[in-house]
Amino acid sequence: MLPPVVILVVLARRKEIGVHNFILIVDDNPLIRKAIRLDFEGRNGIEICGEAVDGRDAIEKARQLRPDLIILDLSMPVMNGLQVATVLHREMPSVPLILFTMHASFVASAEAKSAGISAIISKDRGADSLVSQALILLGLPSEL
Repeated sequence: MLPPVVILVVLARRKEIGVHNFILIVDDNPLIRKAIRLDFEGRNGIEICGEAVDGRDAIEKARQLRPDLIILDLSMPVMNGLQVATVLHREMPSVPLILFTMHASFVASAEAKSAGISAIISKDRGADSLVSQALILLGLPSEL
């Protein structure tokens, strides 16, 4: 859990730098988290507000940081992406949730939709697909 002072700094920084769209990255693989972060760096109006390493961490960080969009892996320790999505969608129904996974072909779209997933992107499709979908869900113009 983040200390309250860190939460306040993050929320204050949001206003200070004029960023209107914060993204939370949730994946148990640190290399994937870093790659996603790099894919979004330098895009106007977007900042990565945090990273989570498992399902429980994702729920805690989302409650604290109040992101505008959450990118979730499917296969994670503690809770999988669909379980996390169900909790987050109930608590934050207006926050889009992207399931970014190697197992996209195994996820039933009806199951994902009922969990609150806004989009399913296969990691095989690459970063451009993820960034493009995130921009669409945030209502931003595509830069690709």
